[in-house]
Amino acid sequence: MTATPPDRAPTIRVTAMPADANAYGDIFGGWLMSLMDSAAGLTAARRSRGRAVTIAMDGMQFHAPVHVGDEVSVYAEIVKIGRTSIAIQVESWARDRHGEESRKVTEARFTFVAIDEDRRPREVPSAT
Repeated sequence: MTATPPDRAPTIRVTAMPADANAYGDIFGGWLMSLMDSAAGLTAARRSRGRAVTIAMDGMQFHAPVHVGDEVSVYAEIVKIGRTSIAIQVESWARDRHGEESRKVTEARFTFVAIDEDRRPREVPSAT
């Protein structure tokens, strides 16, 4: 793949470890989805200035495998803000520990809803 990662700092960066993989050394898809949800959640909480919960994940695509030892960088970008919801596009990129070339491994769109102390939807504050 000739694409390059986004030109900004990742929301999350981790190293894939043996506990995150199956017996063949391939990383579990659920582990990667969890990282993506966490990155989107951090972004949603920051933008909503409080608690936000995942309500949907759309268009999950796995492009390439992640292996034990790969450095995984997850990028999250807000693509739409509604009255109580935030849509966030998330991409994951992997790089082997000795290489410089990154490859896009997954992407999906996550939707979050801002909630109050009683876990009811609340308005997303306007940007300042």
